[in-house]
Formats: sequence, C-alpha cells, structure tokens
Amino acid sequence: MACGARTLEDTEIQNLKKRQVALLEKISCLALRFYADELAYLEARQASVLNQVSTLQRILDCEFPQCGRTGDLPGCHQEVHTSKERRVDDGKGDGVPCQNDIDLSAELGGIGSYVQTRLTRILTNAGASFLFKRVPADYYGRSFEERRDLLGASSIDHLCKSIVMVNTQAPDSVKDCSDRNNSKYYLIVIQYTARLNAEKVRQFVYSLNNGKLPKKKINMRLAPEAESNALTGFEHNAVTPFGMLTNIPVILSDAIVRLQPEYFWLGGGEVDLKLGIRTQDFIRILNPFIADCLY
Repeated sequence: MACGARTLEDTEIQNLKKRQVALLEKISCLALRFYADELAYLEARQASVLNQVSTLQRILDCEFPQCGRTGDLPGCHQEVHTSKERRVDDGKGDGVPCQNDIDLSAELGGIGSYVQTRLTRILTNAGASFLFKRVPADYYGRSFEERRDLLGASSIDHLCKSIVMVNTQAPDSVKDCSDRNNSKYYLIVIQYTARLNAEKVRQFVYSLNNGKLPKKKINMRLAPEAESNALTGFEHNAVTPFGMLTNIPVILSDAIVRLQPEYFWLGGGEVDLKLGIRTQDFIRILNPFIADCLY
C-alpha cells in the first residue's frame, strides 16, 4: 500500500510539474503578445508624431517663408502676423530683422497646441461660433453614441468627417485646385452615419461644367492618404476644411445643412481634437458647394 501511495504521489507531482510548465509557456506567449502589441502601438505613435512634425514644418514653410524655406506646396498662402520684431543671425554676427517671425514656444505653448491655436485664430478672425474638444485616444474605437456623448453633440447624425477626393481621369491641363468648378481635388464633408456616393459627386462636378467637361473625364475616388495629408496638412482622422495647406474646393452634404440644431462636429486638425461649429458660419467662411452626395 505504501509503495502504491508513493507511486500515486509521484504521478501527481509529475502532472503538477507538467501543468506548471504548460502554464509558464502560456504566460510566456501572453507576454510576447503583450510586448508585440506594445511595440506596434509605440511604432504607430512614433509614426504619428513624425507625421505631425512633418505637417508642422510644411505649415511653417508656407506661413513664414522669409524665416526658412519657401513653401512650394500648391495652394500655400501667407497670412499676415503681428509680432514683436526679432533679430535672426545671418551668419555674419549681425542680427537681421524678421518681421513675420514669432516665438512659437512662448506664444503658442509648444507643438502640441500649435494647430489648435492656429485654427482658433482663423475662426476667431472670421467671426465664427465654434468650440474645440479633446477626445480620448480610443475615440475611434467607441460607438457613435459614445462619441456623441463625449462631444455633447445633439445626435450621432451631427458627427461629421472630411474626405479628400481626386478626379483620376481629369484632363492633363487640370493639375490643381485653381478652378473650383473643375478641380483635381474636392473635399467632401459628410456625416459618419451616411454613405458617400461617388457617382453623385461625379454627376455634380459634371453639372458644374455645364456639359463642357466630358463625363469620361470625371472619375471621383478617395485620394491616397499620403496625398490627402500633403494637400491638407492634416493626417487621417484629423482633416478639417479650415487652414488647409491647399485651397481645396469644399462640397458640403445637403443632409448636414438640414440638421437641427444647426451645429455639427468634425475633425479639428489633430486626431484627438474635434471642432464644433455653426452650420451657417461654416457656409459663410468656406463658401462650399452644397450637394446631395449620399446614397
């Protein structure tokens, strides 16, 4: 009996050891998955930060060409800034006055708030009624109802987005956005709850040209993300029609115009920054085309 009990005990010990080894292997696998997820997250954040730095550089090149490289992106335009005159070293030991240079760190509070400060200036000068709100990092992983509550929007239909579309069949002579009736690109503003109808956008662009532009020369498709970033100066999920690097013609969905109350939310220039604005202010400032572009 004693021998049998000892054998049973040894068997139990071996089973426990096997279970322990299996458990340690599972823990190891979970740890590897955790670190892989963390690494992927950090890489994504790094890419986002680098993109924001690149975007900021393009904006600075456009707005302060006298103090750096001259902006060479299509649609870049200078704004007049009032600031104290500063002296910039010209390499000869003497300071050279630079009227348009401003101390970003002192006046704008650092890179993180530059976009919001810049857009606030644009909207305030235009006399708009607006509001910025920061949202959690997992905002786009939440339901429309949760996003509505985070922003204090009137309904999920008041949550909107901006999409850059490109005419892939545009004539060779159409390379930019200088002709708003026959532009290479259009920025479409629609609700998140709606579906964009590319064919209706195509028909609308055709109608703008009174039949002078053949239908076969109009094929509206979503612009590649890198192209959208370069044209607007804003990354994916941050695009806003205000303060874009390129003066892209805007098409506003007529469904947004019919919303009550007349106040909706859209991207605010940064992924975690959202902008609420009165519909009439949006229309007055941007003078968008208003069209039926939904299914």
